[in-house]
Amino acid sequence: MDLSALQATLRQFAADRAWQPFHNPKNLAMALMVEAAELTEIFQWMTPDEAARTRDTPAVQQHLGEEMADVLLYLLQLADHTGIDLEQAVADKLIKNAQKHPPLPPA
Repeated sequence: MDLSALQATLRQFAADRAWQPFHNPKNLAMALMVEAAELTEIFQWMTPDEAARTRDTPAVQQHLGEEMADVLLYLLQLADHTGIDLEQAVADKLIKNAQKHPPLPPA
């Protein structure tokens, strides 16, 4: 997935609809949280076993994919509007996490 190309596509999509005044970091962060809540809502009343079996239900898979895509799209737009290089941020965070949480020693 080419994140820069996707961000350019999203930028053009917003421009074609004159949405730029609404696409600011505050609004994008809020929209991201709404979409994350919609993703969470799918699992709200499921047991852990039911949640684990969502991959077996095409309709649920479709819904999950749509909500995950919404989360990703808003995250990409937020990164674009705040000048965050997500690829670098992810690489840096993985290193930081590995240092903070080292592997368990062999048993």
